[in-house]
Amino acid sequence: MGQKKLLKNSLSLLVNRLTQGFTTFVISAAIARNLGAHVLGQYLLAISYYYIFVNLFSQGLKTLFTRELARNPTETPVYLVSGSILQLIFSIIGYVLLVIVVFLLPYASDTSVICYILGLTIVPFALSNITEAIFQAQERMYLIAVSTVPVYILRLVAMLWVMQLNYGIKHIAGILVISEFLILAIEWLLLIKIVKPKWQISPNFMWNTTKNARTFFAIEGIGIIASKTDVLIISLLGSELFVGLYGAVGQLMQPFFIIASSLMLAAFPGMSKAVDLGREQQRQVTENIIEMLLCMALPFLVGLLFFGNELLIFVYQEENFLQANVILRIISLTLITSIFSRTFSYVLIANGFEKFNLIEVVVTTVVGGLAGIVLVSQFKLVGAAFMSWVMAFTNLSLLMYAVYSRLFSLRLWRVFRRPLIICGLMSIVLFVLKNLSLNFLITLIIATSFYLVFASLIAIYALGGYLSTWQKISNAWNKTVPKR
Repeated sequence: MGQKKLLKNSLSLLVNRLTQGFTTFVISAAIARNLGAHVLGQYLLAISYYYIFVNLFSQGLKTLFTRELARNPTETPVYLVSGSILQLIFSIIGYVLLVIVVFLLPYASDTSVICYILGLTIVPFALSNITEAIFQAQERMYLIAVSTVPVYILRLVAMLWVMQLNYGIKHIAGILVISEFLILAIEWLLLIKIVKPKWQISPNFMWNTTKNARTFFAIEGIGIIASKTDVLIISLLGSELFVGLYGAVGQLMQPFFIIASSLMLAAFPGMSKAVDLGREQQRQVTENIIEMLLCMALPFLVGLLFFGNELLIFVYQEENFLQANVILRIISLTLITSIFSRTFSYVLIANGFEKFNLIEVVVTTVVGGLAGIVLVSQFKLVGAAFMSWVMAFTNLSLLMYAVYSRLFSLRLWRVFRRPLIICGLMSIVLFVLKNLSLNFLITLIIATSFYLVFASLIAIYALGGYLSTWQKISNAWNKTVPKR
């Protein structure tokens, strides 16, 4: 049962994230093609401010609620009502602060208005984080997909339609806000069928939750600031055009990050349970996750290095975006460090060592910010790319030290062995395709087909070990949890 639940939840989150990523990618490409790199930069800048403030004022509660409700499911009705009220208060504060910050910064008036409109999304998205934390804690991730996937598709159609009618970016931002309110309504309708809300506000609960979530708020908030520091610095020291070109590179790597996030979210409850089963069990789970992610990241990285130019032209259909090819090659190398950093971060949280995550994000933000000011002011977009290197290696070094010193060390050859085999085989395929000079779409189809074959063969060999690990966790956890 544990194996089926893990696969079902992973697939549900994967479908949700892939749909979200696909629609976001299509919208970004459509804006670039129809409205230009400058407008794309405005959109991505507004999205960056939205992500910063929604993470500052909501993501910490989601992480805390997921962990606590996975351990104490009987408290769900209290968390739903009082937690939602608490989240509403925080989200309103977050939006007001967003407006103040954008107003005080030297942006053009049309750019600021887009930030104000899109920033309204903070409220529904933050409240949806509470319902999704409950779904995740109960390991009913399929309900998240049911709530979001149809709306994402509808939102994509609506945005493409208004662009065809020659409406601008403000209308696109408005559609995004409305769609998030729709998702919130659907999730509540599904949730009240399985959870009976406790219609009573608990001030003590809200106060204690706020105190307990302080570290998580700081971790998530500073973490998102760290991840968006490059965009903010580019927007202030460069222009919206530079933001558009830099953001175009980030969009090309989104498919991988979506899959990685989905896998980590699905695995987090199991990682939390593995804490009570010993360090060796935790190490096995961690190594399995990193290995699976590397099997995707290494071939993807090689593909970007071989066909970066062709991919930029294929997606954005604009020669100006070739300026971003050097940036793409530099930033793509951080895919590998991100796998380890992301996994180590969740391992530390599962063990209650979130203070190390806080230390890491503070140090990474300070180091990255200082490096960014120097590099971006001197080298513009290339400087921003090298800034991402500085932040990536600072992030990895600190988290790896915390995990290795407090928990366990990884068996790196076991982690890299199979991913390197797939990467080597794909390098040969990509080298041959590069020299054949085929149409890029044909090249993409052939390369993807070969990757699926190689990955499937490796997965068939490795899957028994992965499932065995999760089955051991499930069986051991069921024995430790008293029957009700």
